[in-house]
Amino acid sequence: MKISKLLLFVVVLSMAFSASAQTIEDGSRKTIGYISSGGTVENASRSTIGYINPNGMIEDGSRRTIGYIRENGTVENGSHTTIGYISSNGTVENASRSTIGYVSSNGTVEDGSRRTIGHASGVKMEHAALFFFFFFYKK
Repeated sequence: MKISKLLLFVVVLSMAFSASAQTIEDGSRKTIGYISSGGTVENASRSTIGYINPNGMIEDGSRRTIGYIRENGTVENGSHTTIGYISSNGTVENASRSTIGYVSSNGTVEDGSRRTIGHASGVKMEHAALFFFFFFYKK
C-alpha cells in the first residue's frame, strides 16, 4: 500500500511540475496561460483557447485556422497575409519590419520599448511570441 501511495504522489508531483514548467505570465508574474509541449494553448483557467501545431498552423479553441508560423519565422494570419516576423534571436517585428517586441532565451517578453510585459517558462521562444500575437494582445 505504501508503494502505491508513493507512486501516486510521484505521478501527481511530476504532473504538477510539468504544468507549471510551461507557463506564460504577464509582466507582474500573474499566470495568464499555458502551452503544452504538444502545442495546446490554455488560458489561466486551463481552458483550451488554441493550438500551435507542429506544422506551424495556429488554431483557435474551435480548431479554426487563425494563422501560421513558417520555418523562416514569418507569421501570417488565416488569409496567408504576413503580419509579422519572429527572428531566431527573439526579435518580434510587425509586417512593416518595425520591432514591436522581444522574447529572450530566458523567457522574458518585452514590448518595443523594452518594458517587460510577460514571462515564459519552459516554452519555446516562438510559441511565447505567438501566444502574445494571437491569444493575449488581440487587436
